[in-house]
Amino acid sequence: MPIKKDGTGKRWVEMEVLVPGKPEQVWQALATGPGNTAWFTRTTIEERVGGKLSFSFGPEMNSTGEINLWEPPHRFGYTEYEWGEKAPPIATEITITSRSGDQCLVRMVHSLFASSDDWDDQMEGFEGGWPGFFAVLRLYLTHFAGKKGACFQAMLPTESEHLAVWKRLTETLGLAGANVGERRELPAVPQAFAGTVEQTEQNRKQRHVLLRSDDGVALIGSYGMGNKVNVSACLFFYGEDADARAAESEPKWQAWLKETFAAAS
Repeated sequence: MPIKKDGTGKRWVEMEVLVPGKPEQVWQALATGPGNTAWFTRTTIEERVGGKLSFSFGPEMNSTGEINLWEPPHRFGYTEYEWGEKAPPIATEITITSRSGDQCLVRMVHSLFASSDDWDDQMEGFEGGWPGFFAVLRLYLTHFAGKKGACFQAMLPTESEHLAVWKRLTETLGLAGANVGERRELPAVPQAFAGTVEQTEQNRKQRHVLLRSDDGVALIGSYGMGNKVNVSACLFFYGEDADARAAESEPKWQAWLKETFAAAS
């Protein structure tokens, strides 16, 4: 959906997704640190109005904020103050509404006040980036709810043409032409990972493949950001050894991305 605007300078984007689970289960995934870490990114949340929260997307890539709405298990809101260089604060409100069949509709709205369109591209990036993570959220709630989760995001910006980056990424990892329902195996380098293809997505701004194994999820993608293309590998691990597996895996992926795409970065 396009960015919405009103006469006060408010600009916002909104998204909705239907996920499995009762409101209390969905709330745990969306409004707690361990919950977010299981499907989005490493997160800490002080669970109260006025509490601090922090999202970590990698080395020196943190976004911090403060909770201003806390109504479990249905409404959760916060404002981030460091989400972009010299960017105005951005507010997020999440609403969880019960639906039949043990499902919930999640509505997420990002909004800010600005006198120009300087931040419109970044807000469109929010809207474009969420569908892949929402797919991970659905997998988490369907197959791994209640299990300990750990994750990391390895990312590298490149200046190559997007399609060329995507072809190199998928061909090198054995994911070229992946179809939903197929079983695919990633090579031993950077990391052996075998799973079922749960989702594929391609448009001019973003492309990704989503794999699910018995104890993990891999979201492999490329995303256009301005005049650059970010190559990204997000891996999620479940079980008591999740932290150790994530810590072992992350440097392998960071090194592989740098080696594979160094000439284009």
